[in-house]
Parts: sequence; C-alpha cells; structure tokens
Amino acid sequence: MKPAKKVLLDLDASSNVSVRSNEELLGKVQSAIAADDKARKKKEAEPLRRKPVLSGIPGNELDRRVRVSMWDVLHTLGRATTLSWKGAGRGLAEHWGALKYSQALTGGPDSFLGLSTEGRKIAERYKTLQSHELGMAFGLTLAKQVLGRRFPEHSVSIIPADTVLRAGWALTSREKGNKVGYGYRPQYFAEVWRPGEPSLVIPIATKGNHSNAVISAGQLASASVHAEAVHIGAWNETPSLLFSTELPADGSVTVHALQAHGRDGWLADSSGESADLDTAPSEENPFPGIQPPHVGGAVREPVPGCHVTPEYFRWFQQVLGHTSAAGLMAFTGSGQATARYLTKRQGNERFDDFEHAAAGSVQDISHRLLGHTYAGTDHVFRLNGPRVEAFSGVEKELFDLLAEGEGEEYRLRVHASRHTRPQLAWDKKWGGPVSIHADGSVLAIRLLPGQHVKPS
Repeated sequence: MKPAKKVLLDLDASSNVSVRSNEELLGKVQSAIAADDKARKKKEAEPLRRKPVLSGIPGNELDRRVRVSMWDVLHTLGRATTLSWKGAGRGLAEHWGALKYSQALTGGPDSFLGLSTEGRKIAERYKTLQSHELGMAFGLTLAKQVLGRRFPEHSVSIIPADTVLRAGWALTSREKGNKVGYGYRPQYFAEVWRPGEPSLVIPIATKGNHSNAVISAGQLASASVHAEAVHIGAWNETPSLLFSTELPADGSVTVHALQAHGRDGWLADSSGESADLDTAPSEENPFPGIQPPHVGGAVREPVPGCHVTPEYFRWFQQVLGHTSAAGLMAFTGSGQATARYLTKRQGNERFDDFEHAAAGSVQDISHRLLGHTYAGTDHVFRLNGPRVEAFSGVEKELFDLLAEGEGEEYRLRVHASRHTRPQLAWDKKWGGPVSIHADGSVLAIRLLPGQHVKPS
C-alpha cells in the first residue's frame, strides 16, 4: 500500500484529463440514439424524447486537455452529494464518501489521470458506483470551467436537481404533491447568477463508465433524455450540458462532452421583482408535465417532465438559492442551518432532527487555513495505517451569515470575491492539501498532528 504521506502529496499534485467534444463524438451519439430508437420500436415502445439538437463544446470554453488536482475533484464531488438521499450514511456525513476515491486514480503533471492499481482492483459490485460518482465529479468540474468562461461576470452554483424539484413536484409515488410520474431527470442544475438579477438555469446530465468510447456515446444518448425532462420557459429552449467520463482499466480518463443550445432558461420575472433569499423556503405545486406549443390554435397534451413556466420563475430562483445554501451548510455539519433552507418535501426534517454519529459530524470546529478561519466539521479515519483528519467547512464570516438566514448578503460577498477565493495549495501550518472553492467552502486533509509530512 502507498504510504499515507505519499497519498496526501499526490492529492495535491496536478495531472491531466483528456476531453472529447467533436463531430466524431456527435456522430457516435447519433448512431447510439438511432440504435436505441430501433430497439424500442421492435418492442413496440415509444421512442424516448431527447434534446433535439446536440453539438460539441468549443475549445475556447472547454480545453481538450484539462489540468486538474484530485483534491479539487473530490471537493467538487463532496459538495455535490451533501443533500443526497442515497447511501447508508444519511444526512450530514454523506459527502465524506468522496474520500474513498483518494487512491483510485494516479497521474502526474506530464501525464494523464488513470485508474490506479487500487482503483482497478475494486470489487465488481462497486464498479458501477465508482464510475457513477467519479463521472459526476469530473463532469461537474468541467461544467464549472465551461460556464465560468461563458459567463465571466456571473457566479456559478451547482445544485442537485432532485432536491430542487421536490419543492414543487412529488418525484416518487410515496411523496405528497403533484406526482411527475417520469423517471428521467438531470442530476444537477447549474445556476448562473448575479445578485439582484434573474438567474440562468442549465440542466446537467453526467454519467461515467469503466468501458470505452462506444459506451460513453450511449451514455450521452441517455443523458439527452434526462436533460430534456426539465424545461425552463419556452418549449425546447433550455440549454443543457451532457458529460460521460470514461475510466478504462488500461488507459487515461477521458471526458466526453456535448451541449444543447437554447435561448431560454432565464428566470426573468415579468413583475420585475427579484428573488429574496432572506425569506423562508416555500413549496409550490406546478402542474406536472411539459406543455408543447399550440398548433393552429389547438392545445396539445403535455409530455412527461417538469416545466417551470413564467409564473413560477421568482419562486424557482428562490428554491435554487435556498437549496444551494442548504448544501453548503450540510457541508459544514450544521443540521439546523441546513434545515432552515429546505422545505418539508425537500427533507428538512432529515437535517433538523438528525445528527450523524460519525466522528465530529456536528459543526463545532474551526481551523485557520491559507490565512482565513473556517467553521465546519471533521472526519477521522485510517489511511493505509496512519490516522488522517479531513475537515470540511465554509469561511467563518460566510457561515455566520447563512446561519442567521442572510442569504442575500452571503451572495453579495461571494460574488464580489469569485475571482480571488478559489485556491488549491499545500498549507504548511495545517500540514496537508487545502481546496477552497468560489462558494467559500473548504476541504482539507492532513495526518493527525504529530505525524508531519512535507511537500516535496
């Protein structure tokens, strides 16, 4: 086994990920769509509804060779899963599951990331979970790059779609409310925002596999179904991003990426009123289904999915902001602060009444990291023998704002510092790698004090 000290050094090191987003990929995806439609026709099943037009993402928005650090990627995965309803961990400590991949990949500054010996030896029954979660991590990491370049004057938040949608629709038969009755949905929404202005919402569907480019093409064909299941505004005018990450046993990590263009997705309320994140979260009950445009004055039947129409724009923007704040507070381990930003159907009782029993999963810890103080929670575990401490949290001043319900002031401050806050560095006083994201969150790891490690 690799010494724990070497693991931490490797987490801080940068490596490369290959990206494919071209006409060849688009052709393979279109072939996969045609094959799936043909198979469904043989079974006398209706073809699935998909994004009608897909295209590659230009190189000026998404590099074909992206430099990443595994610690930043795991930070992205941890933040994305704090509100998950999956996994046995439940509640505040679910995001610690990202740490199980701390040795799954290997690479270097002059090479590409690939599965390590440990990553290849994972038990067969866990391979699907590994490819699914690492696929999310790399897809979301690249989504932030695309949208950051496309909208440099805006901030970008990544928010779990299921949690957001539950504020308006019942997603399962067990939930109360208007039931969607449709199993396809994007996994995440990207909210592109500026304080006091309408947000742009972009559905993201991201998958992963341990196979090859052919399987990735099939996954992107499936992702186009998931992205199509939510419309914001006009019919078929919601832009989206689709990713499939290939993690072959022999070879390098490759992210296959496509997009669907659209002129809508903007939550511009006709009244001119902006969303207020200082208010309490609220539930609505929009009618399930997506309304196609009228043909010759005739009203067509809605198709399955979720449709955010103009009368719900202001509410939906508030839900996005509240849910984003809830995910950040869950990352710090503060149950009550998480619950205040969620509705009942979104699961506020899971956080208000439940504190995870794992080590230190109650927000009562602060650390000074890269010159700033962070409030959060820690998790102690063994890494190939030695004990390691991981810490997740948010900058103390920002934590205090969100804990007091001041969501608007939080966004003002975060947006103002969006270009200066993101950092990834080895903190000598802390003794390990520290990742700081634009939202003010931090993920840090070190050997427990007394077992020092110095970067080479």
